[in-house]
Amino acid sequence: MSTLTEVASGYRAGRTLPLRVELVRQLKRRRTLVMGGILAVLPFVLLVAFAIGGEPGGRNGQVTLMDTATASGANFAAVNLFVSAGFLLVIPVALFCGDTVASEASWSSLRYLLAAPVPRARLLWSKLVVGLVMSLAAMVLLPLVALAVGTAAYGWGPLQLPTGGALDAGTAAQRLVVVVAYVFVSQLVTAGLAFWLSTRTDAPLGAVGGAVGLTIVGNVLDAVTALGHWRDFLPAHWQFAWADAVQPTPEWSGMIQGTVVSVTYAAVLFALAFRHFARKDVVS
Repeated sequence: MSTLTEVASGYRAGRTLPLRVELVRQLKRRRTLVMGGILAVLPFVLLVAFAIGGEPGGRNGQVTLMDTATASGANFAAVNLFVSAGFLLVIPVALFCGDTVASEASWSSLRYLLAAPVPRARLLWSKLVVGLVMSLAAMVLLPLVALAVGTAAYGWGPLQLPTGGALDAGTAAQRLVVVVAYVFVSQLVTAGLAFWLSTRTDAPLGAVGGAVGLTIVGNVLDAVTALGHWRDFLPAHWQFAWADAVQPTPEWSGMIQGTVVSVTYAAVLFALAFRHFARKDVVS
């Protein structure tokens, strides 16, 4: 009896499943390495595409961000974010946040974690934080690799703007940090969807696929102009508001509205995940 009392008195719920332990576990998984490899390879794919197809140029007298891709390393990094923000970056967010709890259930290890004993809220908190950290790391990895590849191929220089003018390299770097931060915030809805679904199913692919599918549905709805101002309530409507940050004078209103919408949806979804998991009968 004294031994049991002694163990119980030394128990600290906050010390169970440390973040560093969960982070190391997730980093060692094959899907993490594969996703990191895909994101790191994308800039090289675009580099080869421009080398084969020639430098992009304006069409019909209109110049877009894509047309300035080879102007400098900063432009190349911005273009990589532009082509990946709408879909490619959705996948690692859905994967890291949707696979985390459901995979434990599919391996029948979830009940053993809870029997450790790890409090349910502590387990979810650790997995959510690690999932978000890895999602942010994925979004930082892509522009960093793109900046390095673009600088090696096209040189270090100012960010040439499609509307004319340029931002010096230092200012461009700061604006790209803002862009990455906003892209991460805009993907919190996908993270919330994936995490909530992960607590409701034992199939990791179901949680990941469901989050990606619902995100695509949001993009489709945003394309329906007949919805009018109702589209302002769709997170997808604001996903490219970061383009206002790469202007001579940045415009923040779109990013502020997008942040409010995204954070609101995400907070509700995260709360639903914790609420459901607290009452869930874990049998796997």
